[in-house]
Amino acid sequence: MLKETLLCLLLIFSASLNAQTDKKYIRKGNREYEKNKFSDSEISYRKAIDKNKQSPDAVFNVGDALYKQNKFEEAGKQFIENANQNDNKLKKSAGLFNLGNSMLKANKLQESIDAYKNSLKLRPDNKEAKYNLSYAQDLLKQQQQQQQQQQDKDKQDQNKDKNKKDQKKDQKDQKDKNKDQQNDQKKDQDQNKQQQQPQKGEISKEDAQRLLNSLDNDEKNVQEKVKLAKANKAKIRTVKNW
Repeated sequence: MLKETLLCLLLIFSASLNAQTDKKYIRKGNREYEKNKFSDSEISYRKAIDKNKQSPDAVFNVGDALYKQNKFEEAGKQFIENANQNDNKLKKSAGLFNLGNSMLKANKLQESIDAYKNSLKLRPDNKEAKYNLSYAQDLLKQQQQQQQQQQDKDKQDQNKDKNKKDQKKDQKDQKDKNKDQQNDQKKDQDQNKQQQQPQKGEISKEDAQRLLNSLDNDEKNVQEKVKLAKANKAKIRTVKNW
């Protein structure tokens, strides 16, 4: 609100200067501007430029009319042209001041700061320019802080996403590793089972052991029978000797 009020005060000053001229289109444009007919005043000022290409005042006023129509970047171009055309330090400073206001409204803060500084070089006692310069610098600082905070937040979000992806990958890798271990265990079990099973034409270890045990028992039985037979024979002979 303050920036626009300051611009209007400057415009009144500009309009009073232009009223001293005899250029009918500029005077007509000033009357329309004062009635808030900014589009009509723009047309009148442009007609003045058509009559005199080197009319800094007309160029300045076109910028004012565009500013009032919220065409801030277009207005800024007019104020730049005005500053380039003007040899009068006060008018040049006023054009740069309005350039700063236009860039501020267009949210081009660094450009507005540069414009205010250039305006103050020509008119160091301009309190409005000093105030607006400080205001623009504060806005730029806030904007940079917000951008930094947003960048930090984006970085944190990216790290969170990366951690989640890494965690999912680790879980998948562990799952695949467990699956491979299970497959290896199953493979080993199958191999052991196959080794334990007797091949065709062979007997298993258990059957072989049972067979050996059976043979041992048979041998023991035969030995027992032989001993028994010898014992009986000995008894018979003893009887016969009697």
